[in-house]
Amino acid sequence: MKKGLMLFAALALSACSNTIDTTYYQLPSGAASMQVSSSGQATAQPTLWVQQVTVPDYLAGNGLVYQTSDVKYVIAANNLWASPLDQQLQQTLITNLSKALPGRLVSGSPLGAQHDTLNVTVTGFQGRYDGHAVISGEWTLEHQGKLTKRAFNLILPQTEDGYDALVRTLAVGWQQTAQQIANSVVTLN
Repeated sequence: MKKGLMLFAALALSACSNTIDTTYYQLPSGAASMQVSSSGQATAQPTLWVQQVTVPDYLAGNGLVYQTSDVKYVIAANNLWASPLDQQLQQTLITNLSKALPGRLVSGSPLGAQHDTLNVTVTGFQGRYDGHAVISGEWTLEHQGKLTKRAFNLILPQTEDGYDALVRTLAVGWQQTAQQIANSVVTLN
């Protein structure tokens, strides 16, 4: 009986020592501001509706993605996005565009009858075996009935190892993508 109890205690302790912590990540973004008139109503300004940001299936899961070779991708089991990646990308894009386009109201829902519409398809948003982060895809902007379509492909070096650094580097690349989109929006007006 004593041997059985000791064996059980040893197994219980070894099970506790093999616990793997799960870590959750959220893309960092600052708070966006909206111009408000003295009456409390939003001032009349051009609006931009970020209709959707889509990601492929391999990026749509919970795990961060790491490319280990030119053809092999690993999806992390214990390093997970805190909320769905497409939602994080859309929200941070709205925040970054709001900062880059202070004369526009940028929203995740259509506002009024007249608005520009932006759709983004992300095809790459992962770390890579050579210490770089990849941010790629294309965006389409509908402005006054005219469509503009552009691709983006950023490869940024990570300054440190680890998932924290990867998420920060991906966020910098996404912010740069937002700035490219903002520059195009400005030239259309």
